[in-house]
Amino acid sequence: MRKRLIQIFGFLFTSLGWFFEILAFILSTSGWVLVSSTLPTDYWKVSSIDGTVITTATFWSNLWKTCVTDSTGVSDCKDFPSLLALDGYIQACRALMIAAVCLGFVGSIFALVGMKCTKIGGSDQNKARIACLAGVTFILSGVSSLSACSLYAHRITSEFFDPMFVAQKYELGAALFIGWSGSVLCILGGCMFCFSIAGSLSKRQRTYIYNGNVSHVPSFPKGKVTSGHLRPVPQYSTSSRNHHFDKNEYV
Repeated sequence: MRKRLIQIFGFLFTSLGWFFEILAFILSTSGWVLVSSTLPTDYWKVSSIDGTVITTATFWSNLWKTCVTDSTGVSDCKDFPSLLALDGYIQACRALMIAAVCLGFVGSIFALVGMKCTKIGGSDQNKARIACLAGVTFILSGVSSLSACSLYAHRITSEFFDPMFVAQKYELGAALFIGWSGSVLCILGGCMFCFSIAGSLSKRQRTYIYNGNVSHVPSFPKGKVTSGHLRPVPQYSTSSRNHHFDKNEYV
């Protein structure tokens, strides 16, 4: 009965580990897809000029161009002329977003190799280490994209609330919220992957403890026991047997 319960709990633990890793993979890859779609998306920052009845013009910009859309839906866009002539925050946001996309791609490959439901990657301990490496990669990807979106949003808000800034003021666009959502999903999925190695190591430690408590008794074939395997018979002195009590001793 006890052995049967141990088998049932072991099966449930294994199934739960698979579900945990599959959920982490879904969260991580979904966040990576959102981060990747944020990089070319329009409307990182938006501003509009309202008329009496309709919006006369909408100004919007992203990491690659700035555009204006009139009331008829016609857009006039202008690409940024030179990389060296860009503002520093735009260059930093580009680098961070590209790094986030590359790290997410590498993390997806590591996650496929390190998941327990796949047949590649070696033993369970090696797969757990690879899954942990995938989790760290996804966390770095989420932190990179989160930093890029936060830096861009900080520049927008600082210009918007600056009374000395006289140029066109913008507001937060939809692309920033998509990037923040993808970053949170990448970080959550990466943390779940990192926890998978803790479960594998604890399982390995329990196996070592169980094996350490088992005593191994050597068995020898019949008639093959040699004198080297026999325990020597203790020798007792005959003086203790011939000990006599005198009349002053008490029994």
